Amino acid sequence: MPGEITMSENTVAVTDASFDLDVINSDVPVLLDFWAPWCGPCKMIAPVLEQVGAEFAGSVKVCKLNVDDNTEVAGRFGVRGIPTLMLFKDGEVAGTKVGAMSKSDLLAFISDNT
Repeated sequence: MPGEITMSENTVAVTDASFDLDVINSDVPVLLDFWAPWCGPCKMIAPVLEQVGAEFAGSVKVCKLNVDDNTEVAGRFGVRGIPTLMLFKDGEVAGTKVGAMSKSDLLAFISDNT
């Protein structure tokens, strides 16, 4: 999609400036990972998010927002701990999970909220 910065093959980097375009106005559900480079659990869940992004390509968009560089969106949604995963559907938060989780737990979270 135009304007999207790909962090890797299956995840999109989101910023405060691109949030509405990439997440709120997305035509598919969006799994948004609030993360930071220094966060150990964030690093642990990154490969799982990659796999999920590949498996759900076209039906769920996986995005990542660096909370150190983008404080506006994190504040807007009351993110206090990372990683925080939020699933957005039709521009609204459909579910939230805080902390790293297994792939099976993440898949259940997505299926329960899409």
